[in-house]
Amino acid sequence: MKRIFPVRYALVLSLLACTFTAAAQNAAQPWPDTVLSRTQALAELQTLNADLLSHPSATLTLESWCSAHHLAADAHVVAHRVHGADKPLPAGARTLLGIGPDEPVRYRRVALSCGNVVLSDADNWYVPARLTTAMNQQLDHSDVPFGKVVQPLHFRRQTLSAELLWSPLPQGWDAGAPLPPAGRDPLAVPDHVLQHRAVLYTADNQPFSLVVESYTRSVLARP
Repeated sequence: MKRIFPVRYALVLSLLACTFTAAAQNAAQPWPDTVLSRTQALAELQTLNADLLSHPSATLTLESWCSAHHLAADAHVVAHRVHGADKPLPAGARTLLGIGPDEPVRYRRVALSCGNVVLSDADNWYVPARLTTAMNQQLDHSDVPFGKVVQPLHFRRQTLSAELLWSPLPQGWDAGAPLPPAGRDPLAVPDHVLQHRAVLYTADNQPFSLVVESYTRSVLARP
């Protein structure tokens, strides 16, 4: 027994060490509150914003972002349905979608996640009559992201607005405005840092969806 105990003890220590190492690798490091870190965070936000503006599918863009930034072992974006009360159509949405006052519109809210990291909260109002029956069934009964479900439509995206909800640097910093002093605490990043509003069009130029995507601070995570 005296010989077996040290072996078991060493095995337990080895397993614990592996667990703590994996946890440390998966933990996101905070941004230090320095001018350099603020500049880097702003550059990352602007890069993501440009990527989203240049591609029709936010889902595929987030998968590329997740892969490039090593946010998860499997860079696969999943839409987790958020169930609850439907949000009413925003003002002017029926005009944007080219539909009358009685045309049915469905609402879908999802959290787009890569691994265990939620990258975006998306509100989506879409016209079911402009999708196929199979697409509507998949949207009703699965967590597949909207962009992947409607990909056979070869849709395009028209961005209505792209707004940085947070800037690490003060307004006018590039014109000589004073930069904030370094702080001892990590950089405070709000829950959402970027928001896009867009209308999706079929290949026949028919609008079928209005989306509002709010990107979380996890897009700036540094594993």
